[in-house]
Formats: sequence, structure tokens, C-alpha cells
Amino acid sequence: MAAVDSFYLLYREIARSCNCYMEALALVGAWYTARKSITVICDFYSLIRLHFIPRLGSRPDLIKQYGRWAVVSGATDGIGKAYAEELACHGLNIILISQEEEKLQAVAKNIADTYRVETVVMVADFSRGREIYAPIREALRDRDIGILVNDVGAFYPHPQYFAQLPEDTLWDIVNVNIAAASLMVHIVLPGMVERKKGAIITVSSGSCCKPTPHLAAFSASKAYLDHFSRALQYEYASKGIFVQSLIPFYVATSVTAPGSFLHRCPWLAPSPRVYAQHAVSTLGISKRTTGYWSHSIQKGNGRQCWASRWGILSLCYFE
Repeated sequence: MAAVDSFYLLYREIARSCNCYMEALALVGAWYTARKSITVICDFYSLIRLHFIPRLGSRPDLIKQYGRWAVVSGATDGIGKAYAEELACHGLNIILISQEEEKLQAVAKNIADTYRVETVVMVADFSRGREIYAPIREALRDRDIGILVNDVGAFYPHPQYFAQLPEDTLWDIVNVNIAAASLMVHIVLPGMVERKKGAIITVSSGSCCKPTPHLAAFSASKAYLDHFSRALQYEYASKGIFVQSLIPFYVATSVTAPGSFLHRCPWLAPSPRVYAQHAVSTLGISKRTTGYWSHSIQKGNGRQCWASRWGILSLCYFE
């Protein structure tokens, strides 16, 4: 009995001495919970403000805001095609650039017939390097280019170690993912600056947020596009130019198999058409965005990004 009493007294003394530590831990826990709660509330507000409120009001007049013509590279399928259709729905005339002439003609005819706008087709293989840009520059010289959408892209045939990557594929990634966007911006930007209005949208990828093993060159090229766009926004915002970096995650395109997980979850992986509708509504509002509400949840609060180990997300939206 004495032993029990001694243990009880010892327990009370220990509890009394630890009481101040428990109070301190409780304060730390309350502070952490309050901070996380405020962060969640702010993120939720940002999500609603960016992806839902703009879609409730009247559609903006993109022609008055930016210009009469839009140039879209990689416009024969996926996000590029859907973006061209959405801009045409707003009344803009569309210049479509890609390397497949037959597909380009079909897309251009469909857009012209559906939305009653002018369309121009330009066949260009961006993997060929510098030689293709002189004709593009000449064709766009006298156009009132209000919006440029850089969507053309090259990617790995499948995830693999960098040393195993064919040299031709590596050059395609450099010429198409990096050089194409840079040169297209260099072509249209002087006219935008002269008119003091315009918008440049560059489609990056969720894989740009973190290094993606087995897609090293691809994710690095998309990181270039993201940083390039953000730097241009700082340079040219004061001149009336809006530059936006789009960072899409899963988008259910022709690359994803019908009946796959992506097609069964449209809220997680929207169709290119739905994605483009949401992305265009963020134009002029957010200079760096995923373009779609569920992608913003996947991305996180802006201080961290999620990317799958194999970089599958970055393969989901190309032609």
C-alpha cells in the first residue's frame, strides 16, 4: 500500500512539473491550427475568385482588350486546338500554326464555319530550328496580333534515363519547347508594344514545379517556359502587355486511352475544351495559373507542387 501511495505521489509531482510544458505545447498547437486554417481559407478564396467568379459575369471583350488576331501554335489537337476554338468563340480571328497541313486545314475550316471568323493556316515544323521563322515573321508583319498562345511541344516517347534519350529527341525538346516560344514572342512582341496592348500565353506543365526524374530534359524545358513568362511579365506589364504562364496538370486528350482513369474523372482531368474555357477566363487576372480549379488544388497553395514520379502528368495534354 505504501508503494502505491508513493507511486501516486510521484505521478502527481511529475504531472505538476510538466503542466507548464503541456500549456506551452497547447499554445503551439493552437497557433499552428489557426495558421493552417487561415491558409486554407485564403486558398479557398483565391480559388473561387480566380476560377469561378470571372465565369459568372459577362464575357470580356478580348478584341477591344488585346487585338483582333490570335496566333496559336500546336493548334491541331489538345489544348492548342481547344484554345483556338475558345478564342474564336470570343470573336477573334485565328492564325493556326502546326506541321500537319491536313489537320490544320480541317481545324481552320471547322473554326471558320462554326464561329464565323477569319482563319489563316501556317505550316511550320518547329523542330527544324531557325530557318522556319523568317516566313512566319513575314506573314505576321502587318497583322494586329492581340494574343499569342505558345502550345507547341515535344516530349519523351516514354519515361527513360537521360543518357538513353536519343539525340534527335533532345534537339526536338530544345528547338520546340524552348526555342519556339522564345522566337514566337520575339516576333509578335514589338507590335504589341507599339500598340500598347496584347497578351502572351505560354503553356508550361505541372512537371515544371519540381525536377521530374526520367523526364529530365522535358521538365527542365517546361521550367524554362515558366520562368521565361514570369520574367516577361515583369518586363512588359508597364507597357500594357499581359504575359501568362499556364501550368496544366492532367488533361484528357488523345494521348490518354478512352476508358482510362483520366476519362472517368472529368473533374480531375477535364477535356481540352473545358480546360480552355476555364483558362481563357483567367486571362488578364492571373499571370501564373494552372488554368483549372482542380489543378489548383493538385498544385497546392503556391509554395509547393505535386508531380508524379514518372511525370505522367506532363504527357497528358500534348498532341
